[in-house]
Parts: sequence; structure tokens; C-alpha cells
Amino acid sequence: MSNTNDLLFELGCEELPPTHLKTLRDALLQAVCEGLDEAKLAYGNTHSYATPRRLAFWIESVDAKQQDAVIEKRGPAVVAAYGPDGQASKAALGFAKSCGADFSELKTLKTEKGEWLCYNKLEPGQSAETLIPAIIEKALARLPIAKRMRWGDSDSAFVRPVHWASLLFGDRIIDTQFFGINTSNTSVGHRFHVPESFTISSASSYCDQLRQAYVFADMDQRRQTIVEQAEQAARAVGGQAHIDAELLDEVTALVEYPVAVTGSFDEHFLTLPKEVLITTMQTNQKYFPVLSKQGSLLPFFITISNIQSSNPTSVSHGNERVIRPRLSDAEFFWQQDNKLTLEQRVDSLNNVVFQHKLGSLGEKTTRVTALSSALAKQLGYDTDLAARAALLSKADLVTDMVGEFASLQGVIGRYYAIENGEPRAVAAAIEEQYLPKLSGGPLPSSETGQVLALADKLDTLVGVFSVGLLPTGDKDPFALRRASLGILRIIIENNLNLDLNALITLSCEQFTHAFDTNSTQPLVLNFMLDRLKGYCLNKGFSAEHIAAVASINCSEPVDFMNRIQAVQDFSALPEAASLSEANKRIQNLLKKAPANISDQLNADLLSDAAETELYQQLLRCESQAQASIKQQQYIAALKALSSLKEPIDAFFEHVFIMVDDEALKNSRLALLAKIHANFIKVANISMI
Repeated sequence: MSNTNDLLFELGCEELPPTHLKTLRDALLQAVCEGLDEAKLAYGNTHSYATPRRLAFWIESVDAKQQDAVIEKRGPAVVAAYGPDGQASKAALGFAKSCGADFSELKTLKTEKGEWLCYNKLEPGQSAETLIPAIIEKALARLPIAKRMRWGDSDSAFVRPVHWASLLFGDRIIDTQFFGINTSNTSVGHRFHVPESFTISSASSYCDQLRQAYVFADMDQRRQTIVEQAEQAARAVGGQAHIDAELLDEVTALVEYPVAVTGSFDEHFLTLPKEVLITTMQTNQKYFPVLSKQGSLLPFFITISNIQSSNPTSVSHGNERVIRPRLSDAEFFWQQDNKLTLEQRVDSLNNVVFQHKLGSLGEKTTRVTALSSALAKQLGYDTDLAARAALLSKADLVTDMVGEFASLQGVIGRYYAIENGEPRAVAAAIEEQYLPKLSGGPLPSSETGQVLALADKLDTLVGVFSVGLLPTGDKDPFALRRASLGILRIIIENNLNLDLNALITLSCEQFTHAFDTNSTQPLVLNFMLDRLKGYCLNKGFSAEHIAAVASINCSEPVDFMNRIQAVQDFSALPEAASLSEANKRIQNLLKKAPANISDQLNADLLSDAAETELYQQLLRCESQAQASIKQQQYIAALKALSSLKEPIDAFFEHVFIMVDDEALKNSRLALLAKIHANFIKVANISMI
């Protein structure tokens, strides 16, 4: 046997859950690699495979056996190893026995702390064939499977019943069992095209052999094949395939041998909103819609079959028969929903629970309307549009269409608002209230949409905190982290002059249930500031720069970002390091100073040349710095203050601060406090 061999494993099952297939594939390979690492078996490149009916991996060049290892055991100290008569002590003899050796075989180990009896034993490495079954079995047991099932009269449990198992090491079968199935060197092809088993020639030929048996074992290759086929089919009808990434992953996990089939539907359905038709095709039927080059929907769809049919037209017609009633249902929902306006549905929200401690959606709507009006007024936006959009914002949640397709909330509201003759700004805001939906996703583009999105998220965030349902660990059922980050992004990226403290206070005032505002407000603020720190880290700012700004309790997100940018720019100046150290020294000195030290500056007492120069230089740059701070030009302020570097250095070099003269000492400390107070108006630069 060579020093290394390729390892191939395949587990054949009933159809695996498509939404978890990729996770299972990756977790299996990772766990096996970790097992090989623990066993100290080196290996080369790795390959993972998954289809609806199998999980498999190929690991190249796995060591055939472990390296031999010398195991050193340390025993009692030499001074305790012999009795008064010079014979071996009971402790020494006991140690030799525990090692399975004679006392004469023991050696002496010399260290800095003394000499010890020891025994070195050569531990032969085990063969990989002996270790691999347990490694794979452990990996299978660790797979992230929410609920395992049993089948037949077996006690084995897995995500789906297991039908075959293949395990090859080089050209040899590793003889073992998984889930009561004996391992072999055979696999099974496509359920319909090649249902017979065949012998796997080698790990390197596994994919090619399965391909000949109508199975694309490689998920990535299968995914790319689906994309290419869908795009080609769409071009054939004059359009382009609309391929949603999540749907593509799911379809890839549903087929072993993808074959694109084009179908069509009645053009009169195109009068429905495009999003309704697309959602129907994607969610219910797993079809890829076809769009024109202009982005409008065409009356075609593409389905991915798992079989090479001899009569593809029949497959197409079958899918057309299935989609027709689905689209008819959507058309019915549309017609029924439009019998009532959104405004007529608002009262129904009182019968829908938002959160049992926070009341109904109707009560939430009332709060959000008040918040939206206040925010619009503060920002100089149209308050009437904001109030109207907020009033209608949740009305589509009680429509049949959203009841069937929850993902269309907001989208359908926009369409119904337009049908009802509402202003375009109101209609757009109803959809934009849910933005951003994903991390880094699009933000509301309209003024009314920004206000409504802020009010809606703020109400949820403050409300849930007020009843004590704070996120813990990775559990965040109300998506409060996403809501908080959404608020911050809307404010920052639209340059809105808003203060988080004021927003939280305003939101707290809208609730009627009893809660402790004084404890809730800081909890919400700190939660949001933590998200702001994370946002800054993602933008490339350092933790030190973030801490320097966070330490001065800035609660205006736009102002926070301006300050942190200034701190980053300032840190690149040659004076930055010296001024940071000087501020650290000043802070340490002020810790022991009286609380009112800033009021004790008497310029007449400053007589040393270094301190008078520092005082005069401070007076010259202070007014310039203050003017810049008022205009939020923080880097200009810090650059003005950076002119203090040399006089500060000279002051610390030539002036003794802690003199016996109390008034002089306090004047010098007050001068330093005045310098620190100017810097701290931007950030605590001692932290950079």
C-alpha cells in the first residue's frame, strides 16, 4: 500500500431536504476533516458532493497510517525512587508496573527543577483504515439535523432513510457499517434513467461515472448548468431569465439531472402586479420567470425538470396546467382586495395583535402616525404625506393577497394605494417602510418613505424593549438588531440631523402601557450605539477611533460619523501621537484635582516662560477651534488645536506642576484642564 490514498465516501438516501442540502454537504466534509486533523492524518485537496439522494466527499492523498510516536511518561523524583537500602522504592516499582515495564527499563529525566524517573514508549501509529469509520460516524452524528427519523425496524436515525453506503480508501473497500448498511464500492445512478447500481472505479472517477449515470454530483456544477440552461431557454422566447439566488439554490438541491423546460401562461394575467406573478411562480412552483430587456414580465416561465423526457412538450403542458389555477387564485385575491380601499381596512387592524403587551396593529399604527408627523416636521418634510402614509402603512396586512404571500407586504400596499388614488409619495412610502430588508440592502429613497421607515422601526424597537423582550445571544425574534441598524443607516446615509436620545424619548411618549421610561431609554440607546460601533467597524474605522468618539456620549449618528472621520484624519498628522500622550498625562493629573479646577485659572500667577507661552497659544487657537466645532468641521478644529504640540511639550519639560503654592498649582492644573476641555469637545484623543 502507498503512503497515501484517496478517500471516497457516499451515503445514499431518500430525497434529502433541499433547503438544508448545501449545509449538510459542507458540515459533513468539515467534520471529517476535523476528525482527520485530530487523528493526525494529513491529507490533500478536498471535494464535497450532494444531490437529492446522496451526500459524498472525496479527500485526496490521505495518510495511510499515523506516524509512530514516542510517549514519555514521568514518574516520581529520583530522590524518592530508592529506599535507604538502595533498592527501588514502592513508588518507583509502582510507576514501572503502570508503564508495563521492568524497573531496569526506566530512565532518568533531568530538568531545571530536578531529576525524575521516566519511561519512553514507542506508540505505533494506527492505520487510516482503522480510524476512518469512527471519524465518519462521528461526523454524521454531528450534522446539523433538527429532527432525525427512524425507518423500518432499525434503531438508526438520520434525516432520511439510508439505502446504500460506499467507502473506498484507494482501491480498497473499508469494510464497516453506517445506519445498519454494509459499505461497498458501488453507487446508484439517476432514479429513472439509470436505477441500477454500478461499481465505482476510483475516487477520481466518481463524478464522471455518475455523470454517465445521469447524475451531476457536484452542486456547484449543477447550479451553473441550471443557470446556463435557464438563460438559453429564456433567450429562445425573446427574454431573459429572472433567477433569484435562493430559488436557484433550492432548485439545485431538488434535481440530480437538470433539464430546462419552457412553459407559458395566458397574457391577460399580466394585468396583475409583476411581483404577484413572480412570487406565485417562484414560491409555489419553483419556476424562473422570464423578463423582457426592459424588465417587464413576459408570459413565459422556465421550470427545471429532473428527467430527460422523450416528450418535453408534455412536460411543458403539465406545468402550464398547474400554474394556471395558481395565477387565477392571485387574480381573484386582487379583485376581492380592491373591493375595499386601504383606508376602509384600517379599522380591521384593531383585531390583529402586534404583540400582546403592546396591543394591536391598530394601536401601533396610531403611534407610528404620531411619530411620523413629528419626524417630518423636524426634518422639514411634508407632514400631511407622512401622516397619511403612516395611517395606511399596515392596511395591506389584512388583505387576501398578503395573507397568501406574506413576502409581498408593503409591495401590495403600494399597488393598492395607487389603485385607491393615493398620492404617489404615500404609495411609495408604504413599500419603503420595510427597507432595508437585508444588511447593506437598498434604503428608502423618498422623504416620506424615510420618515415612515424610521417611525415604524423605532416603535418596534422601543416597544419591545419596554416590555423586557431584549435580544439575547443569537436569538432576536423581533429582528431588533436589523431594525436598529436600519434606523442608523437611514439617518447616516441620508445625512439626517436627528438625535437618537430625542427619538427614543419621542417614541416612549407614544406608548400608553406602564413601563419604566428611565430604565428603558438608556437600554435602547446603548443597544443602538453598539450597532453604530459595528457599523463604523464595517466602514473600516479602528476600534480606538470609535472608542475615542463614543467616550464623549455623542448620540447624533451623522455627527458621530463626522467626528470619527476627523479623528481618523487627525491620527495621520505628525503631531497626533505626542498630543494623544499629552492628553493621557493631563487626564491622569486631573484625576487628583478638585472638581471645580477649571474655574481656578489665574493667568496672573503664570510666570514661567513655557506656561505663559502655552496660555497665549491656547487663547489664539481656542476661538478658531470653537468656531470650527460649531460648524461641525472637526478636523479643522483638531488641526487648530494641534498647534499646541510644541508649547505643551515645553510646558511638561520645564514646568513643575505640583508646587507647594496651592493657587499656582491649581492655576497650572486649570490651564491643562482648559486644554483638555477643548480637545474633548471633538473626541477623547487620549484613546488613539
